[in-house]
Amino acid sequence: MTAHTRASVARRVAPFGAYTAFAGVAVGAFVGPLDGSMVNSMLPVLTHELDIEIATIGWLLTIYMLIQTGLMLSFGRLGDLYGHKPIYVGGLAVFLVGTALSSLAATPTLLIATRAVTALGSAAIWANSAAILTHAFPRERRGRVLGFQSMMVQLGNSLGPPLGGLVAGLLGWRAIFWVTIPVTVVALVLSLRFIERDEPSGRRQRFDVAGAALYMLGLMGVLVALNQGHAWGWGSFAVIGFLALGLVLLLGFVVLERRLTAPMLDLRLFRQRAFAAPVVTAVLNFVCAGSVVFLTPIYLLLGRGLSPAEAGLVLVTKPLVMCSLTILSGSLADRIGSRIPATLGMLILSLGLFLLSRVDGETPLSMVVVTLGIIGAGLGLFGAPNSSAVMGAVPESHRGVAAAILSTARTLGNTLGLGLAGAVFATVLAGHELTDPAYVVPAVSAAFLTISALALLGAMTSATRPAMQR
Repeated sequence: MTAHTRASVARRVAPFGAYTAFAGVAVGAFVGPLDGSMVNSMLPVLTHELDIEIATIGWLLTIYMLIQTGLMLSFGRLGDLYGHKPIYVGGLAVFLVGTALSSLAATPTLLIATRAVTALGSAAIWANSAAILTHAFPRERRGRVLGFQSMMVQLGNSLGPPLGGLVAGLLGWRAIFWVTIPVTVVALVLSLRFIERDEPSGRRQRFDVAGAALYMLGLMGVLVALNQGHAWGWGSFAVIGFLALGLVLLLGFVVLERRLTAPMLDLRLFRQRAFAAPVVTAVLNFVCAGSVVFLTPIYLLLGRGLSPAEAGLVLVTKPLVMCSLTILSGSLADRIGSRIPATLGMLILSLGLFLLSRVDGETPLSMVVVTLGIIGAGLGLFGAPNSSAVMGAVPESHRGVAAAILSTARTLGNTLGLGLAGAVFATVLAGHELTDPAYVVPAVSAAFLTISALALLGAMTSATRPAMQR
């Protein structure tokens, strides 16, 4: 019996070690979204305290997104080559250093630079966490544990804004980073102690430096164009230039990867329907999720005239329902395969978005809450099964890359969703005041209807995956 086989049998017979390993990954999955959501919700406070323009403080979000997304594939590949645990633990350490430096930053420039360091660590964490869980747990438990991980992510996202507001109000804006430091230390200690060191799959292969550079720079160019389109103008020279440069570099990446024997990304993975279908569906799902985050507050605040506190109570419905279903959906995928729950989740999401496109200024808020609950149910039912499908479709030697692709799909989808929803909203609203509910509501409705169609397309792509894929 080989060492790998003995480890696999041990995980099945005595799963305690797997669950202790999960503790480190779970806290790591929680701390990143907690940090990000606290910082994002405190941008107005940071703008005031640091006495800078909102456009400048917006680069806190932009630089984080660019660094994290651009480097995830590289860190996933490094995990495949040299072991996922050291890359993951190293990411936690860098994340800790970046967070501590952020709490000490004296100028906006230094704060942006320290957030870039934090994003570097976050990229290594996200690129390897799902691979670690897939290695630690047998196939029949994979959906459930990925559901737990997704629940921790949603919990961090949900707790961040209220916790950040409370801490910043009591102790000042620097305290939002102090909160993250002890949580990261706990994740680091648990990971060092309990995560099993997986055997590297490719020690004799060299890391594809040229491919990593082309991918990172190309993806960054595309994301800058999508992210800054509203501010710079979609037809501006800067947006078109960044988009064109990014696409050219990504094309060069594809050409290079097809020629290498040990590429950064094995493009043959995308020839497999079992892998390509859930990846495409994940992008469409996150397009929808990003659009909801952008459009719903506009409808509640500008279309209905709710206060921020009232809107917050309505908005909490979606993440609550989503969290409650992630574990259930993962367990369901373990029993019947991923295709049915993931496809059903996209169908429910499409229905919820369609219903939200029908609301107007007189729709009872109770109906809006119910509709957001339907959207949350669709997102919760989809997430863990689809992630399990992607991770189960690749060999062990490519799990880090697969996890990185999933994380990249999230960022790319969210960015596309914001851009698409914003473009439809602005087009319908053109020539009218943003403060006039009579025009704001129809513009929001048109955007939701468009996104609903994309969710339906996602259901179709999901339905093309193998029926019993787990």
